[in-house]
Amino acid sequence: MNGDAAPAPRRALAVGAHPDDIEFGCGATLARWARDGCDVQLLVLTDGSKGTWDADADPGDLATRRRTEQEQAAAALGASAVHHLGRVDGELVDGPSERSEVCRWIRTVRPDVVLGHDPWKRYRLHPDHRRAGFLTLDAVVAARDPLFFTDQPVGAHRPGSVLLFEAEEEDHLEPADEESLAAKIAALLEHRSQWRSTMSIDERAPADERQRQVEAFGGSVRSRMERPGPDGRVRLVEAFKRLDDL
Repeated sequence: MNGDAAPAPRRALAVGAHPDDIEFGCGATLARWARDGCDVQLLVLTDGSKGTWDADADPGDLATRRRTEQEQAAAALGASAVHHLGRVDGELVDGPSERSEVCRWIRTVRPDVVLGHDPWKRYRLHPDHRRAGFLTLDAVVAARDPLFFTDQPVGAHRPGSVLLFEAEEEDHLEPADEESLAAKIAALLEHRSQWRSTMSIDERAPADERQRQVEAFGGSVRSRMERPGPDGRVRLVEAFKRLDDL
């Protein structure tokens, strides 16, 4: 697998099932590309309204909070825009309506690269992640061919490549550095509603203990990105399955 830095694409569209999925999957890559002049845009498919361990939480309030968190996280990455499909968390389907909407965003943004979930990841538990991956790929096919969704006001667009994160078979590495790693961690920490359930951070803990937890989370993000290079030295990367024959 090659992990040498290539020029950033001109435009990139990352598609995630929930708020925070994109940051976990490809946040450092997007931050580096944005820093290098790429127009990075995000498309979040569900409202995140079930993403809590609190049985008494109001789903509508949580959805509103998570949308705000996603906007703040996107800013931390340097993204220029966040688009929301707004489907109910846990109920995402790969249907004609959803496919049309994702296709429209691909045609509108006209990205050189689309990033999304690998739907073929074995033992993937969350149904939204599986369906988001298939939906993204189905929409890429629809977006490239002009006879799909002919009612749309934008013309067909064929991206140059697709990068699938959380991949079952990794064959492409995007290099990261301390700056892009820091941006990824900062973006993830904007999702404060997910601190307890996803990041093992207790917002109610004493300040020194909470800071220790935040640092431990950052360390875990770093460790997942560390890979030995050809010279044996550890380097920071994000790994993907790359599809070029689109």
